[in-house]
Amino acid sequence: MTDTMTNIPTPSTAVLDDAHIGDIRGALGTIKLDDHGERRGLSAKLKTLLAIAGPGLIVMVGDNDAGAFATYGQAGQNYGTHLLWTLLLLVPVLYVNQEMVLRLGAVTGVGHARLILERFGKFWGAFSVIDLFLLNALTLVTEFIGITLAAGYLGLPKAAAVVLAAGIIIASAFTGSFRRFERVAMTLCAASLLLVPIYFMVHPATGQMARDFVVPNLPGGTGELSTVMLLIIGIVGTTVAPWQLFFQQSYVIDKRITPRFMRYEKVDLWIGIVIVVIGAAAMVGFTAAAFAGTHGAGQFTDSAGIAHGLEAKAGQLAGVLFAIALLDASIIGAFAVSLSTAYAIGDVLGMKHSLHRGIKGAKGFYAVYAGLVAAAAAIVLVPGSPLGLLTEGVQTLAGVLLPSASVFLLLLCNDRQVLGPWVNGPKTNAFTAVVVGVLVALSVILTAAVLFPDLSATAIGQIMAGCGVAGMLAAGYSFVKRRTGTNEDPLDRTGRDTWRMPPLKTLTKPVMSTTRKIGMGALRTYLLIATVLVVIKIVQVALGH
Repeated sequence: MTDTMTNIPTPSTAVLDDAHIGDIRGALGTIKLDDHGERRGLSAKLKTLLAIAGPGLIVMVGDNDAGAFATYGQAGQNYGTHLLWTLLLLVPVLYVNQEMVLRLGAVTGVGHARLILERFGKFWGAFSVIDLFLLNALTLVTEFIGITLAAGYLGLPKAAAVVLAAGIIIASAFTGSFRRFERVAMTLCAASLLLVPIYFMVHPATGQMARDFVVPNLPGGTGELSTVMLLIIGIVGTTVAPWQLFFQQSYVIDKRITPRFMRYEKVDLWIGIVIVVIGAAAMVGFTAAAFAGTHGAGQFTDSAGIAHGLEAKAGQLAGVLFAIALLDASIIGAFAVSLSTAYAIGDVLGMKHSLHRGIKGAKGFYAVYAGLVAAAAAIVLVPGSPLGLLTEGVQTLAGVLLPSASVFLLLLCNDRQVLGPWVNGPKTNAFTAVVVGVLVALSVILTAAVLFPDLSATAIGQIMAGCGVAGMLAAGYSFVKRRTGTNEDPLDRTGRDTWRMPPLKTLTKPVMSTTRKIGMGALRTYLLIATVLVVIKIVQVALGH
C-alpha cells in the first residue's frame, strides 16, 4: 500500500523510486491508484487494455528497427523467402522471454540490471551492464545510419536529418510526462504499418512464402554456409535482442503496472509480437519479390538499395513509403534503446530514473539518455565511419550475447525470494532451457563455420545433435538434483495478484553452487571467444564485397 497524496512506497515493497507509484497514465487511458474495481463487460475490459497497452507493443515494434530493416532486407534480397521459417520459430521465444521480464517488472518493481547486481553480485552485474551498454551504444549508431539512408533516398540533407531526428528523440523524453512520451511512441508504432501496403504493391508469391514459413532450409552452397549462419544469427539477434529484456522490465515499472493487470499486459505483448512478425515477413517477402530475376539478387548493399529496388519493381511510391517506414523505425528504435540504457544505469547507480520526473528531478537519467543519442548522431556524421560494417555486426553480436542474458533471466525467474508465487513453472523452465541451448548451438555453429569455411550441412546437424544431447544431460542432471536435494516447500500460488517482492535489503543472498559458477564462467569465456570470431567473420564478409 502507499500514501496516495505523497506517492511514497511503504517499506513492504521493493520499488526503488517513488515516481513508480501512482496512477497509470497511459497514452490511451488512465487507471487510478485507488481503482480496485473488478472489470466486468467487454467495454470495461477494453478500456483497461487501452490504458495498459504500450510496453509490449513498443518493445516489439522497436525491435523492427533500422538494423532489422537491413537484416530482413538482406535475407530477402540474397536468399529470397527461404529463411522465413526462422521468424515462425522465434515467436514462442519472443513471448517466453518477454513474458518473464514483464512478470519480473510487475512483481518486483525493480529493474533488470539492479536485480542481477543484487542477486548475483557486482562481478556478474558489471558483466551484464557493460555488455548492454556497449551493444546498445552500437545499436543506437545503426538507428542513425538508418536515418541517413532514408534521408538520402528522400533527397533530404543527411546532416540536417540526423540533427533533427536526434532533437526529436531527446525532446520527446524531456517533457517530464510519461503519457506524452508514450503517445509519441504509440504514434510511431502505428506508422510502422506502412510496410503492409508496400507488400500488396509488390505482390510477393504468397504460396511460396507460406511454404517457406513452415519448411526450414539452408540456402546457398557449402562454401556459403558460414555466411548464411551469420545471417540467421543476425535474424535471431535483431528479433530477440538483449536490450528488450532491460527495456520492457523497466518500462512496465515506470508505467506503474502491477501483477493485478498481468493478463492485460500479456495481451499487449501478443499484439506487439503479431505486428513485429507481420512487418518482418512483409519485408522479407517484398524484398525477395523486388529483386527476383534482377542483377541485384544476391547483392545486398543497404536499406537504401532496397528502396531503389522497390521503386524499380512497383513505382516511386513504394520506395518512398519504405524510406518513411525506415525513418520511423529508426526513431522508435532509438527511443527504446536509449531508454533501456538510461534505465539500466539508473538502476545500478541508484539514480532517480523515471519519465514521470522532469529534468531537475532526474538529471543523471536524462543526461545518460541525451548523451547516448548525441554521441551516436555525432559518430554517424563523422566522414569515413564504417557504417555498413556496424549495421551488420551489431545484430549478429546481439544474437551471440543473448544466451547469457537468457541465463540470468531464467535464474531470476526461479528465485522464490524475488518472484514468490510468480516463479516459473516446470514447462516454462524446460522451454527456456531449450531456447538457451539452441542459441548456444547456433553460436557454436557460427564459430565452427568461421574456423572451417567448408563445413557441410551434415557437420552442422552433428553439432546440433551434440549440443542437444549435452543440453538433455544437463537438464536431466538439474532435474534429478532438484528432486532429490531440495528442501523447499511446495509452491503456493494463492493470492499472487497482490504479492510483491519485499525490499531487496531484506532478501537472503542466493548461494551460488560450484557447478553453477563453473557453468556460468564457461559460458562467459565461450561467448568472449565467439564474439571475437564473429568480428573476424564480419570483416571477412566485408572484404569479400
